Amino acid sequence: MALFSSFKATSAFALFGLFIGCAFAQLSPSFYSKCCPDLLPTVKSVVQSAISKEARMGASLLRLHFHDCFVNGCDGSVLLDDTSSFTGEKTAVPNLNSARGFDVVDNIKSAVEKVCPGVVSCADILAIAVRDSVVTLGGPNWDVKLGRRDARTASKSAANNGIPPPTSSLSQLISRFSALGLSAKDLVALSGSHTIGQARCTNFRARIYNETNIDSSFAQTRRGNCPSASGSGDNNLAPLDLQTPTAFDNNYYKNLVTQKGLLHSDQQLFNGGSTDSAVRGYGGSQSSFFSDFAVAMVKMGDISPLTGPAERSGRTAGGLIEAGDSGDFSSASDYNYICIGDHFVMNSMGVTMFIKELLAEFSL
Repeated sequence: MALFSSFKATSAFALFGLFIGCAFAQLSPSFYSKCCPDLLPTVKSVVQSAISKEARMGASLLRLHFHDCFVNGCDGSVLLDDTSSFTGEKTAVPNLNSARGFDVVDNIKSAVEKVCPGVVSCADILAIAVRDSVVTLGGPNWDVKLGRRDARTASKSAANNGIPPPTSSLSQLISRFSALGLSAKDLVALSGSHTIGQARCTNFRARIYNETNIDSSFAQTRRGNCPSASGSGDNNLAPLDLQTPTAFDNNYYKNLVTQKGLLHSDQQLFNGGSTDSAVRGYGGSQSSFFSDFAVAMVKMGDISPLTGPAERSGRTAGGLIEAGDSGDFSSASDYNYICIGDHFVMNSMGVTMFIKELLAEFSL
């Protein structure tokens, strides 16, 4: 009997350990391995479905992640809608009329909630979705570090000041990336994300009409869909990579070498400056680009993540859900939970109650 009681006790505490198993760790690819083992295939399925319907969506999700990480770290703040207490990042200049993919993040969040409700942060969901987008479009794979908490606030002004505009010079780009712990090499590698996606006329008009370090036939082609007059056709789109706009490859760098960079900031990477050799290198070796891009994405994902304990409620993709409200997290008050790493974990009183109930259940 004693042996059986001991076995039941061990089982009970093993169950408790599983319950809080991913609550206290720092960023790690295995952060959710025990508390949400179906996370990765769930995210991948939704991402692949979205890209099959619109190949551009992969680039849109990648851009969201960049714009999230460059504003107070990778905390999901770019996803937040405005509230009475703050104006969010969605209406900041770099995002207004261009940031997209929020509906896909919503769909992923809903799918994840079905397999492990109240566990995974939106910041982590976006980071995984970006990796899956790149892989789906033919790019490199990497292990995504996980365990971020979501921000509960956002800043329009921080987004306006933190995201490098397409008019940036090379020195401005290097300076901004350096401030976030990213090297010039990381800058060139991460800029390769412009091998997919599209840009609005308003962001490349000055380049195709006024700049001289541009292939003339390329400029003429782009003028066909981007009138010279400001306010006319501002939202008309053009592919950042004219050759393979929906394939993640190294053609972006080959374009720069032949002065076919669409954005001013892109061509700055190959314009007689310190990054010319890196651009040539990636243009000549896709494998080198893929390898360095994967490393740089992990580094970018490490920018000022929110981790560790925080007494707060859950998050949807676009906003906040107070514990106890109707929604996915309504059971959060049952055991006096706190939220750690976006996992509802019991405080000391709740832990005591939970252990007592386990012991009672197993008649210990």
